[in-house]
Parts: sequence; C-alpha cells; structure tokens
Amino acid sequence: MPSTDALANWLRLTLAPGIGSETQRRLLADFGLPDNIFAASAATLGRTVPLLQAERLLSHDSGNEIAMALAWAAEPGNCILTLADAAYPQRLLDTPDPPTVLYVKGRTDLLNAPALAIVGSRNATPQGEANAEAFAAALADAGLTVVSGMALGIDAAAHRGGLRGSGSTIAVIGTGIDRVYPARNQVLARDIAAQGTIVSEFPLGTPALKENFPRRNRIISGLAHGCLVVEAAERSGSLITARLAGEQGRDVFAVPGSIHSPLSKGCHRLIKQGAKLVDDARDILEELGLATAAGKATPAAPALTAEATRLLDSIGFDPSDIDSLALRSGLTAERLYAILLQMELDGRIASLPGGRFQRIGP
Repeated sequence: MPSTDALANWLRLTLAPGIGSETQRRLLADFGLPDNIFAASAATLGRTVPLLQAERLLSHDSGNEIAMALAWAAEPGNCILTLADAAYPQRLLDTPDPPTVLYVKGRTDLLNAPALAIVGSRNATPQGEANAEAFAAALADAGLTVVSGMALGIDAAAHRGGLRGSGSTIAVIGTGIDRVYPARNQVLARDIAAQGTIVSEFPLGTPALKENFPRRNRIISGLAHGCLVVEAAERSGSLITARLAGEQGRDVFAVPGSIHSPLSKGCHRLIKQGAKLVDDARDILEELGLATAAGKATPAAPALTAEATRLLDSIGFDPSDIDSLALRSGLTAERLYAILLQMELDGRIASLPGGRFQRIGP
C-alpha cells in the first residue's frame, strides 16, 4: 500500500474534473507515479496532455474529497487500491481500461481469485432468479468467486448464491462505495461486505447516475474468467457486459429459456453469436478447465405424489393460469390450489401477477 501522501496524490489525479482514465494513464506512462506528476509544471505536463488539462489538474482543489477518502480507507475492512499496488486485480490490468484506483470494502484476496461473472435482467422471472442463485452456489462450491453488479433481479440472486456456496462473491457497484443502490439491497450489501467484497471506481458520495452503470460493467467482466448471462431482454445492459467480456477475451455463457419469453431473447441472441449454451454449472467448469465437483444447478426437492407430478408436467416452464392448468390436469380448482401451495412451499413453482404460476424446480 502507498503512504498516505502518495495515496493522496493518486486520489488527486482521479478527482480532478475533466481528467479521464485515458488521460490519467498517459500521464502515468510518461511521469511514473502521481508524485512526479504533481511535482512537474503545467508546461511540462503540457507535453503529454493539452495545456488546459494540465493547468486544471494542478489547480483543482480536491482537499476535502481526499481527506474524506483517506478517513474512509482508514476504517477497518476498507482500502483504496491503485494501479501500483500488488493487491490490485491482475486480470483488470490485462484489460484496455483498468480503473486508476479502486475503493474496496471487504476481502481484497477475492480480487485475484478464480471468478465468474453472472449477470442478467433486473426484472427477472422467479425461474431466472432461481437459476442464477443455483448456478452461483454450485460455482462457488467448486471454488469460483461470483462477480455481479448488485442490481435487483439476477445480480442479487447471483450474490445470494455466491454467499450460500463455499466460495464468495464480489459486487461491483456504479455509485460511491459509501452508498447502497438500490436501497432494497441494504441487507445484501451488508452481507457481501462481511463475507465477500464490494468494489467501486467512483469517488465517495457519487450518486446513482445512469451513465456510470454501463461503465462499471467492464470491471465486472474484467475481474472474471468468463461471463454467464441468465436472463436478458434484447436491449439489456447485461449484453453490454457480455460484449465487454468477449472483447476482453473472456468466455461468454448463456442460459436458454422459453422462446415466448422476452427475457430469453437476449440470451438466445448471444448463443446465435457464439456464446456457449449452458444448462448446468458443470458445463461452465468443464469449459474453464476447472474441477467438475459441482452438482446439478438445481437442488433436489421432496418427492411428489402422482397427482402433483401430473400437475407439474401440466405447468411446464412457461407461466400458466389456473384455468389452463385445470384443463390440462383434469383437477378441480380446489385440489389445484392445494397442490400448487405445497409445490410453492417446496420451491418448485412461483406465483406470478395475474394469478399465473411458473415452474422453477425439477
């Protein structure tokens, strides 16, 4: 870790307005450490970057922001990593646009552990969330760290699965690390900070700005050996992560779904473009050349009666309403509701808005 004064200069470099990551890297390439950058004159820096940028960098007062960041980093479990730190994620260094600094809460060792990104829709189906959590738990049990973006839906389910397995999880967020977005993930964020890692490249206090979330996606994919997309619409932000993963030389995997579901269209498009179709965690482990100790992505549930088995077959894997199920199964509405309730408690189905039901278990 750099000294406090050295870290202050790293922060100063990243906090100056109008000095983006590309400019930061050009300055670091020509001058070495930030200490050397701030010891130079504007005219000297102007040989590397436009003089106006050089003057802005040297004149901007970010003292309060630096003091806040240093105080945050001094708290137990917090740290700020720079490009020069040994603990900085090595896989990110191999990407075209590594963050100059990373704000980290939790376990820094996970940043260099074998990892897989799992991403998908914020408006996921119950089936999608169940798949994401089960895949994540199986992959974590096999020794992979699960990386995602702590959004609602698939991201949150992936983090829960990572925490449930014997491995852990990394959340890459699009706000300052002192904020939790969305607010509904407060408990999840606390669990990840305690057992895993939360990472952000954005300064403390940065709110949830729309343009920052696509940018953080390159870190999600960059930290991992591959990227699994569980559910995604045709214009999903998850497809950005998948594209970045491919550009970074990572494997891209996709879980297929119903041809009728809008949330399957993004995954199907990825498969058409060359992503590897997977329906079991072992497919990913084998592709990555890792141990195949993981079992099926979906855990076993209690045995079904013949009547319940017939009903489950009637539901299939697309959402179904009660009238359709009565016609397919031949059961009365009263009997249907009794069996559906038990299957929901067993985790085999989920109830959806509009009185519909969807299969999420074996």
